[in-house]
Amino acid sequence: MNGPRHGYWCECWTQDLTEEERPTLRASLDAYSASQADRWVAVTLRTISPALDSDASDTAWAWLSQGRIATRQALLRSEPCTVTITHAQTRITWTIRPVIFLPLTRRQGAELPACTNDLKLWKASS
Repeated sequence: MNGPRHGYWCECWTQDLTEEERPTLRASLDAYSASQADRWVAVTLRTISPALDSDASDTAWAWLSQGRIATRQALLRSEPCTVTITHAQTRITWTIRPVIFLPLTRRQGAELPACTNDLKLWKASS
């Protein structure tokens, strides 16, 4: 990639509705087309649908049969999208946001500045 490239940042979050905890990020994907982004959600929903309760399964198949078209159209208009199902006490949410991916500088053969040795890993506080 030589310059900025339009794409979509996709995430899957789960949240236990019986606990007062924040949602947990389960997966993410960088997609370079609207079809690739909504396909990621579609494949996941088809994969888990046999294990879902009837209400969640109905919601999943409604999105697969009709909601997916609206999602794709929104993505092509550069609008963010969310797909959510609730199975038992777990909420599963997929988010797709338009982004611009920036190319990273190649580090091969380059001497890094001395300050990189001072970098300390840190964990963001909740």
